[in-house]
Amino acid sequence: MNRLRSFLFLSVVFSLVSASPLSAQNKAKAKKKPAPFAWNNPPSAAWLEKSGLPSGLRHATFASPSMGVEVGYFIYLPDAYEAEADRAFPVVFHLHGGRPGSEMKSIKLSGFVDQAVRNGDIQPTIYVFPNGGPMSWYNYPQIDNGQGEDVFVKELIPHIQKSYRTRELALEGFSQGGRGTTRIMFRYPELFVSAAPGGSGYEPEKRIQENEGAESEKVVFARGDNTWDLAAEYAKREDREKLPILLWVGTKGFNYEYNLKFSDCLKSLGIPHSMHVVEGVAHSAYGIFDKDGLPLLQFHQENFAKPADRKK
Repeated sequence: MNRLRSFLFLSVVFSLVSASPLSAQNKAKAKKKPAPFAWNNPPSAAWLEKSGLPSGLRHATFASPSMGVEVGYFIYLPDAYEAEADRAFPVVFHLHGGRPGSEMKSIKLSGFVDQAVRNGDIQPTIYVFPNGGPMSWYNYPQIDNGQGEDVFVKELIPHIQKSYRTRELALEGFSQGGRGTTRIMFRYPELFVSAAPGGSGYEPEKRIQENEGAESEKVVFARGDNTWDLAAEYAKREDREKLPILLWVGTKGFNYEYNLKFSDCLKSLGIPHSMHVVEGVAHSAYGIFDKDGLPLLQFHQENFAKPADRKK
């Protein structure tokens, strides 16, 4: 009888421990809460030193006139920027994926840029990795300080042009950043010499189009504020052939099929563009750059002026 009581007692204790939210098993299963959004996310000097990222990559900020807060961004400056003080450089803005935004999200790609510059595969080029805001590249007035597109286009770009020695501007992005790139390139094609949206979520953009701006019950945009309708509007412009456009995507990515559908849509609208399809790569900008990113890097270079021969 005593053995039975002991067995039952231990069984109850074991059950309570197993069900406890403090158990290691439940801790592992518990979902991590996303970090709260911030417009400025400076890394520590120690973290940056240990990151293995290029020495030319640095964090900087500017004061947003519209919001009155500091906005963070990362910028990659090639060695030539410091060595040749009288020289201006082309700029590529890379828009990160995911929501909400953070300038930390895509900076690992700077390693591919740095290697391409050092190998002589591309000319020395500035790359900027901005913060997309709480709705990542979209204007969303339902959220305080939620005008991500305006902060990027109307504040960050002028800040970069004023603060650094810049020439032509190019635009690219992946996933949510690909969606942002598509919207922005159709609204402001005159700002860029090339644009390359990658792995873009054109399926939710289609949903927005077909549901009067609603992406979901909780996320609603203005009517017409989607890549499909903006493409149709852009197609009416007489200068639509002036902006070189490249869609890039991995065949194993969950947005692959809709990138093909969007390409077909652009063809039907008479919008010139090309595609860079990387076989066997999932939904990952890093994976695409790692396997076959050089054509993407060189796509922008085709539209930059060639640097003048310089005396050594």
